[in-house]
Amino acid sequence: QVQLVESGGGLVQPGGSLRLSCAASGSIFRLASMGWYRQAPGNERELVAHISRDGATTYADSVKGRFTISRDNAKNTVYLQMNSLKPEDTAVYYCKLTIVLRDYWGQGTQVTVSS
Repeated sequence: QVQLVESGGGLVQPGGSLRLSCAASGSIFRLASMGWYRQAPGNERELVAHISRDGATTYADSVKGRFTISRDNAKNTVYLQMNSLKPEDTAVYYCKLTIVLRDYWGQGTQVTVSS
């Protein structure tokens, strides 16, 4: 069983930055693709950024140029660096690990962008 633990969320002013981390248990991390998703109240959960096991990245149009996803296989950790944050980025952020067509989710971390 894979466990994912997110951290790094919080309250930040518009224009500020946060870095989210997601640490995975077990030894399969380097073989897995990782994604960051977010869900705001009343909205569907949406993909924010994805990184393949080879390091290829994709981003939602709404965060391109502001967010960066990265991974450290030695630490079993994926990161989401979020810059130039906007109020519309407010949501619960989740990480997802995918391997052999199976998904594992973290518990989520709240990000609130407000003055």
